Amino acid sequence: MTEQELRKKLELLKTEHRDLDAAIAALTDAARGSASADMLQIARLKKRKLRLKDQIAIIEDTLLPDIIA
Repeated sequence: MTEQELRKKLELLKTEHRDLDAAIAALTDAARGSASADMLQIARLKKRKLRLKDQIAIIEDTLLPDIIA
């Protein structure tokens, strides 16, 4: 992948990560108000969010490699 493609994918992943954060917050708030919370769905969204975070880190490491001084 070119650097431009990586940057575009990085932005898409960050957007999806923020969207998942909002969805998790909404489901958590809804769960507090009712006894029938969908904790499984919340757990799945959290796992997806962690996978996205890992993918974001990999792409950022590719774009900005460590420089040993």
